[in-house]
Order: sequence, then C-alpha cells, then structure tokens
Amino acid sequence: MRAVVQRVARARCTVGADVTGEIGAGLVVLVGATSSDGEADADWVARKIAGLRVFADDAGLMNRDVREIGGGALAVPQFTLYGDARHGRRPDFTAAARPEAAEPLYERFCATLAAEGVPVARGVFRAHMVIELVNDGPVTLIVESPVPSGSAGR
Repeated sequence: MRAVVQRVARARCTVGADVTGEIGAGLVVLVGATSSDGEADADWVARKIAGLRVFADDAGLMNRDVREIGGGALAVPQFTLYGDARHGRRPDFTAAARPEAAEPLYERFCATLAAEGVPVARGVFRAHMVIELVNDGPVTLIVESPVPSGSAGR
C-alpha cells in the first residue's frame, strides 16, 4: 500500500456540489493499493501515518504527530498512485488493485487510522473529487507498506 501524506493548514473534498470531507490542521493522505496488498498493509500504513512526527513542538522542531496537535486526516482514495509513466505518454495502471479489492483496503485504512485516535474525513471511492488544500511547510512524504519476504517486484 502506498500513501502520499501532506501536512496541511486545512483541506476539503467535494464531489459535485457536496462537501464529503473537511479538516482543519492535519494531514491529507492520498491512499493507493496494489494487487498484492492486504489488511496488514492497510493497518501498517495507517499506524505509521498516525505516529508521524511532522508537526512542530514549542521549539519549532517536527516532534508532534497529528493526534498531539488535535488534527485530523482527509483520506482520499487514489488508484493513480500505482500509475507507471516510464513508457509512452499514457500511464499504465495495471499495478493498481482492482476496485473490488482496493475499496475494502481503503475502508480498512480509514478504520485503523480512526482507531489510532485520528479523526478521519473521507473522499469518495470511484468518484471524481475536487481536493482543495493549503499546504503547511510544505511537508510531503511517501509512506509504503514493507515488502513481504518472497514478494518480488512490488
């Protein structure tokens, strides 16, 4: 599982005219799954993100996690994180998990993140979303679940 994490001052997701998720200070997390991912990957990535120390302490050092600042997360499903643009002009998305496998993993990720004490606002799976955000820093990280032993090429 792969996630792009951005520290934000605020963010929101809209689908059509409806706001589906909105946060103040916190993290926007774009979440993608590949075909070999399972629940353990979703749990690992969610726990890792909950504990990321990317917010400033009183000395201005990045020593606080999202829970310590009372922030939230806007989790956005993003199959294009597994797009391969190395060849040609059209990205290849065959590494992305099929929707019927990816959606339960996205839901598991959100549930685990919430269980870790992070309020979770959500995007909408398989919808055209508009994400508005104000980067803070900017701070942007890529978090990937560890490759299980015996898995080649992931």
